[in-house]
Amino acid sequence: MSAETVNRPTADEAQQAIVDEFSLLGDWNERYQYLIDLGRRLPPFPERWQDEAHKVKGCQSQVWMAVEPAGDVLHIHATSDALIVSGLIALLLRVYSDRPATEIAATRPWFVAALGLGAQLSPTRSNGLAAMLARIQTLAHEALNAQTSG
Repeated sequence: MSAETVNRPTADEAQQAIVDEFSLLGDWNERYQYLIDLGRRLPPFPERWQDEAHKVKGCQSQVWMAVEPAGDVLHIHATSDALIVSGLIALLLRVYSDRPATEIAATRPWFVAALGLGAQLSPTRSNGLAAMLARIQTLAHEALNAQTSG
């Protein structure tokens, strides 16, 4: 485990930080703008992963997700063609990326309810968020299965 991983906040601490940041924002217009800003700061997503194998099913917008294992830690990459969805991806990466597969699999996304995202997102975006969370869990479980069978 790298020093960066050791000093990194836990998934729950990352979720609490997200909730704290959003609590400083006023109405949902400010929160949407913040999401858009976060999405604009996503790292570049390699074109080689913008294919059907990496596409997240169940999202209205285009979303691609890939994972690179580094020992027992999974680095998750993701992108979208929609700005707000890209912001949601940025939040998910803060919570789930660069963590051991066991931690990813055990982490429930309580920040979604704490922020009231379910009530604020359109039904299609809520479905997309659920699909992205399911894909992250699938990636973690696939990594765990590979670790136990390898």
